[in-house]
Amino acid sequence: MEYSELGSMEFNHKSILLKESIEILLTDKNGIYVDCTLGGGGHAGELARYLEEDALLIGIDRDKDAITATKNRLSLKVKCRTAFVKGNFKDLIQILDSMCIEKIDGIFFDLGVSSYQLDNPERGFSYMCDGPLDMRMDKEEELDAGYVVNHYKEDELADIIFRYGEERWSKRIAQFIVDKRLEKPIMTTGQLVEIIKMAIPRGARQNGPHPAKRTFQAIRIEVNGELKILESTIRNAVNRLKSGGRIGIITFHSLEDRIIKQTFNALSKGCICPPQLPICVCGKKPLLKKTGNIVPSDKEIENNPRARSARLRYAIKV
Repeated sequence: MEYSELGSMEFNHKSILLKESIEILLTDKNGIYVDCTLGGGGHAGELARYLEEDALLIGIDRDKDAITATKNRLSLKVKCRTAFVKGNFKDLIQILDSMCIEKIDGIFFDLGVSSYQLDNPERGFSYMCDGPLDMRMDKEEELDAGYVVNHYKEDELADIIFRYGEERWSKRIAQFIVDKRLEKPIMTTGQLVEIIKMAIPRGARQNGPHPAKRTFQAIRIEVNGELKILESTIRNAVNRLKSGGRIGIITFHSLEDRIIKQTFNALSKGCICPPQLPICVCGKKPLLKKTGNIVPSDKEIENNPRARSARLRYAIKV
């Protein structure tokens, strides 16, 4: 992890469930809050509007462009203290320890890919425009989409596309990718989209989302290791919350949401002793009180179609 340098960069992102996120997160206007997925700074910037001078807002992101842009945009416009860190949210404990922070009042995650990353063809996330096969949230990482597509074995590709994309045509797509890369390397998102379209039968492409959506999601998750770090990160985050502190997490697909829901459920359970025991001997106490989930309004979805699949789950530290 490293602290970013000043610079200028266009980094636009339409924040989803913005008002709702701040309402569930804010408890102390002089508290310490962490945005683990800073992105364009939409949620962080809105939260900062309500914070006083003694408050501290920490923003973490793997993308150096996001850190640079948001640091420039917010640093001189908010009255609270700010700290922007280039790093992976899986390193939350080390980041807080490096700042000598033991407990925080609120922590927030907006999972998935930002609008900036999707709309910038050079980042290689989008199946709607042609660009290099990249998909790295941190451009300093070695593994990119090009390596996954051109070097993973056919059964590995099929497994990733099925597991992370829930794509019923995963085996056929993997087969077509391997056949095509024997002719020449697959270098661009446009080439990959055409291969996916050829692999999925015409009848199956008539309805539903873009035929490449699930495969692109799967490869992006593999490149960035998105699902592997979620549960442990949530547990670390909850352990660092003050009593009464809040955690909020926005997800965009069922795989993420399932992990969040299951982890919240586990952290909300108390005694796990067998029911036949007359008294508790495990001593387990619940760490969280679940409070529910929120989905975008019809109006927000109309104004921002990318909000359609979003869900905000939140909980309070016991």
